[in-house]
Amino acid sequence: MNASLFVTCVVDQFYPEVGESTVRVLRRLGVTVDFPQSQTCCGQPAYNSGFLSDAKPLAHNFLETFENADAIVIPSGSCAAMIRVFYPDLFDDEPKIASRMRELSAKTFEFTEYLVDHLGVSEIPGSDNASSTLSVTYHEGCHLRRELGVTTQPRKLIRALDSVDLLEMGQADVCCGFGGMFSVKYPDISAGMLSDKIRNIDESGANAVVSCDSTCLMQISGGLEQTGMNTRAIHIAQILDEAMQ
Repeated sequence: MNASLFVTCVVDQFYPEVGESTVRVLRRLGVTVDFPQSQTCCGQPAYNSGFLSDAKPLAHNFLETFENADAIVIPSGSCAAMIRVFYPDLFDDEPKIASRMRELSAKTFEFTEYLVDHLGVSEIPGSDNASSTLSVTYHEGCHLRRELGVTTQPRKLIRALDSVDLLEMGQADVCCGFGGMFSVKYPDISAGMLSDKIRNIDESGANAVVSCDSTCLMQISGGLEQTGMNTRAIHIAQILDEAMQ
């Protein structure tokens, strides 16, 4: 299997360890991973803010960078949704480009989706070697669930880890309040949503909260720190990477 990694801006700038874990997991599962150097932002911030003319050049660059890839793997539900769902809409006035975008979207996968649906992963090699058990709860990213329909794949991977117990939190599918520009435009509402999320994490009794989006984890980890909780916020690529080591 060959795959190209689109690492996302947030991973590149704030959480490079997530990108490294993503690559290690893929390679351990037999995937040859390449990293196109010309990649940059997918354009989602501009698109969500209504600046379509600013989003288009970034989408064009993505197309030129990844069009010849066998598969595109992204450790983010929101960025994967931007490419899979919104790129064709962005170019609905340019039919030829929109057609190329649809072909591109067909081979674009969020990380857990690629592992479970494309590679058929049901067991995690090496995960039975851990000396202790970690209890985690899972937060569903909005775009991952609503735009891509990815709900069972992350849970399937977590449950495949012998060293990890999954404790479902209440309202796991409710937004953490980040939402990109939403948290900037509506900070008070965002803070209220985050407060609810932190309470649900606490009530789950888990030692860590896992998600598939670093942006969600950035929001949640800030809330955990403010409330003095020792609960760890971790990307699913990292917990898989640690278990496989």
